[in-house]
Amino acid sequence: MRLEHPAADTAPPSENVASPSQSGDEALSNSRDALAARLFETRRHSLVLADPLSAEDMVVQASDDASPTKWHLAHVTWFFENFVLKPHLAGYRVFDEAFNYCFNSYYESLGPRHPRPKRGLLTRPASERVFAYRTYVDDALQRLLSSDESKSDEIERLIEIGINHEQQHQELLLTDILALFAANPLRPAYHAKPFAIDLAEPEPLTWTEYPGGIVGIGHPGNGYCWDNEQPAHDALVQPFKLANRLATNAEWLAFMEDGGYSTPALWLADGWSTVNREGWESPLYWEKSDSGWSQMSLQGLLPVAPAEPVAHISYYEADAFARWAGKRLPTEFEWEASALSHSGEAAKSSGVLRPQRSETSTLKGPKQLFGQVWQWTASAYLSYPGYQPPAGAIGEYNGKFMVGQHVLRGSSCVTPPGHSRATYRNFFYPHQRWQFLGLRLAAEAE
Repeated sequence: MRLEHPAADTAPPSENVASPSQSGDEALSNSRDALAARLFETRRHSLVLADPLSAEDMVVQASDDASPTKWHLAHVTWFFENFVLKPHLAGYRVFDEAFNYCFNSYYESLGPRHPRPKRGLLTRPASERVFAYRTYVDDALQRLLSSDESKSDEIERLIEIGINHEQQHQELLLTDILALFAANPLRPAYHAKPFAIDLAEPEPLTWTEYPGGIVGIGHPGNGYCWDNEQPAHDALVQPFKLANRLATNAEWLAFMEDGGYSTPALWLADGWSTVNREGWESPLYWEKSDSGWSQMSLQGLLPVAPAEPVAHISYYEADAFARWAGKRLPTEFEWEASALSHSGEAAKSSGVLRPQRSETSTLKGPKQLFGQVWQWTASAYLSYPGYQPPAGAIGEYNGKFMVGQHVLRGSSCVTPPGHSRATYRNFFYPHQRWQFLGLRLAAEAE
């Protein structure tokens, strides 16, 4: 994903199944109407997410990993302009030629671009001009979708990609605002609705065993997916077991109190170097005071809730914690095989702004697979057998990042609804932790 990436059900909302009474033309018309409705709802939702922010909030860049809200809003619009409108809408005139330099992310074939670490210096164009850009492009998309030119599988494919791309940036927008507000000494809240902090202890950790064997991996092709989820193929998985829930803040506190951040034997060499270089002593956004540990969230600075999933940890930290616990991280194939084995938990997002505790239930198998935190796996981010990136500039999306990163599975509490599925492959560098990143323990079957 990259998140610029980042997730939808096996049969996502974009898939419109015709009823037996519909003719082929009627079904196509309804499919295009549904796609247009999803497109403009997605475009509207980005503005809803930005609405609580001031103009100043939308300009600042908290770190090299994060981007300003204004940049996100402009970049996803640039994507539609360059990949949909310029090649497919007759007579389309580019809103501003300078925007190709300002708001290109990493598409080398589309020309030079503003350096990522300096996106926060783009005080111009002003936010008002970015909003005008969005309106201009939305009007052009309306014209395209109302024309005969839109009756093209290629245009529908590109619009579907654009919708999913914008959903990825909606998640990034929220995680980047959290990074910004966490760096602000006032510790502002993005959303300050009153709520109670749950200080109860986590439910007991239990395990589900899987026999292993030859398992089908990857997206089968019925509905939307990213190119890195294919081709579907068979993989050999040894017998394993998976924890029923995510690792919690209470367990992480025990890891910290037991010298987890000061015991080199727990860490990979690069991880230990990073811990010492960066001075890590806790997950990102945790703060220690006389009253105990707190963590910065989109709802402001809150006490650490013991039963909530630990979040904002790197691959290095997740791996060290698993070693401390006498377990390991699952492979991405084990995670996917487990998710596909249990229909009790749908691939959905939780609709809240911070990870929530696991509730006791009668469901068999792992819980919290989706909608809480992205879960680190032990798998390097590599291509599946037979993978080929799409042709053209749009192929510069997933394939060229298949080096030096690790796969995460699931989705987070700020992943948009309809953007998670069992085959979704997110990926990050092992030191990164500003996203909602957590873990689930795995072990060998007994």
